[in-house]
Amino acid sequence: MKVTFKGDPRELEGVQPQVGEKLPHFELKNLDNVVINNDTLKGSKAIISIFPDINTRVCDLQTRHFFQVAGQIPDVKILNVSNNTQDQLRDWCATAGVDAEMLSDTGLSFAKAFGLYIPEMNILARSIFVVDEEGTIIHSEIVPEIAQEPDYEKALSVAK
Repeated sequence: MKVTFKGDPRELEGVQPQVGEKLPHFELKNLDNVVINNDTLKGSKAIISIFPDINTRVCDLQTRHFFQVAGQIPDVKILNVSNNTQDQLRDWCATAGVDAEMLSDTGLSFAKAFGLYIPEMNILARSIFVVDEEGTIIHSEIVPEIAQEPDYEKALSVAK
């Protein structure tokens, strides 16, 4: 699959999971070094917000948006994933005044399991997955242009 970055095509490595499939297995640590994985999500719906780099404008907007609406959907977990380091994510949270579930994928295991790694840029493709209580994907969006925001309302309406 290809996406673009400011109009230039970029190839995603691997196969992307589809709506109706089980969420690929993943295991990442949050900022408290607690392991978050598929089992952590069982029993509740979840929005997984994936972004290329927290220290860019659109990634900042995406993460803030989901943080702001998190209180409006209390039964839905929101996970934010990038290959930023834990320190970069922690610094951003402190500066932004945001207390969100941030997961660092510096080892790229999540990126590769989800087919979201862009090797030539060493980032993850901007995307959103919504999963149900059993871990089945009920919504998927891989944003075709990395520099654009995802369709927040679509993901939120499916999650509710």
